[in-house]
Amino acid sequence: MKDYPQFLKNRLSTLVGEVADSRRLYVKNPETDFTRNRKLSLETVMQLIISMGGNSIYKELLEASDYDVNTATTSAFVQQRSKILPEAFEFLLHEFTHALENPKQYRGYRLLAVDGSDLHIPTNPSDHETYFRNQYGDYNHLHLNVLYDLKNRLYVDAVLQPKRCEHERAALNDMVDRSRIGGKAIVLGDRGYEGYNCFARIERKGWKYLIRVKDLHSNGILSGVSLPKTNAFDVCINRLLTRKQGKAQRQPDTYKFMPTCQNFDFLPVGSDGEYPVSLRIVRFLLPCGKYETLITNLPQDEFSPAQLKHLYSLRWGIETSFRSLKYTVGLANFHTKKRELICQEIFARLIMYNFAEMITSHVIVSQAGKTLVYQVNFTVAVNVCRRFLRSWGNDPPLHVEALIRKNILPIRSNRKFTRKPRSKRNTSFLYRIA
Repeated sequence: MKDYPQFLKNRLSTLVGEVADSRRLYVKNPETDFTRNRKLSLETVMQLIISMGGNSIYKELLEASDYDVNTATTSAFVQQRSKILPEAFEFLLHEFTHALENPKQYRGYRLLAVDGSDLHIPTNPSDHETYFRNQYGDYNHLHLNVLYDLKNRLYVDAVLQPKRCEHERAALNDMVDRSRIGGKAIVLGDRGYEGYNCFARIERKGWKYLIRVKDLHSNGILSGVSLPKTNAFDVCINRLLTRKQGKAQRQPDTYKFMPTCQNFDFLPVGSDGEYPVSLRIVRFLLPCGKYETLITNLPQDEFSPAQLKHLYSLRWGIETSFRSLKYTVGLANFHTKKRELICQEIFARLIMYNFAEMITSHVIVSQAGKTLVYQVNFTVAVNVCRRFLRSWGNDPPLHVEALIRKNILPIRSNRKFTRKPRSKRNTSFLYRIA
């Protein structure tokens, strides 16, 4: 497409217009909110929130209006945005991402990585669902669960949970059930998603899964399963899940008893039925000398253990995307203390990330005559895309793809850094004053 950035911008503007047309579904008081003709209309406020960076509210407003003397005040903006429900931005995220044409695939599959990340929000001791206290002070956390398309580098869905109500497997089930992605897909997850309920939900969707599980001699799924004595193996097992505890069910190689405390949607508590499951368990050696175990329903004749090992390594793309989302797009910087308005900004940052990635992936970086392989500088790309979203009809045209193509970085493969985890520390909201 000749002018792909403009096409995406028009698509996003059209969706914002659809939200405005269905205003009553996305505002707190349908009878009064956004019924008068004001400078900050529903469409204008939503576009401003999507394009906001890490500066103070008024500086963001000034930059969006090109420092017009009639720029709306911070107070007016806050009053208007408080009328909008977070569901408006969630709708935009789903519709804008679903409009992706000809998505990239891996051997005919969409690769969907699932993971979660904690978000530090302004300290509020009265919000008991997100409030914590440790040796360093007080802090509040939300937990962001996402489904990330690894090949297209897009967030296709997200579920927000208060940190004290965190339930990653329940979030995954919700995202799988409501997904509109058709065709074949593989869900890749870490050890937090180990569970028969997740496996069954994904299979009933018609998808495949590749989940890292706790290794041998643990209290995970592998406990009680008869496995080969060798260190590395690739085996398939069949079991019947049951809630009954009769004599016939006391065969660990055939039955798996599901206690009442274990959630399994397809065998309610008290049920006397059985649910068959087939698991492929693959254990392999890592370069560091340790062993890793995966559970999947991918066929053995299509994916060898070495291919599964490579496939799971691609999951790291969701970890690097969190870094870009937080520190390049600006998810680490909020412009409010209210949880509801924070949810607005979280979905808005996801939309901004997808908008920038869609444009960036369309840019072709010439590699001819270069000894190194180059990639787009995503930090510059986000700034260019943010400026492009804020441009008005009478502004001079912004050469988006040319600007992005001009700013490239070499890809340095095989670079490894030791992770340095640290305890959560409190951050005062007053840092925004500076």
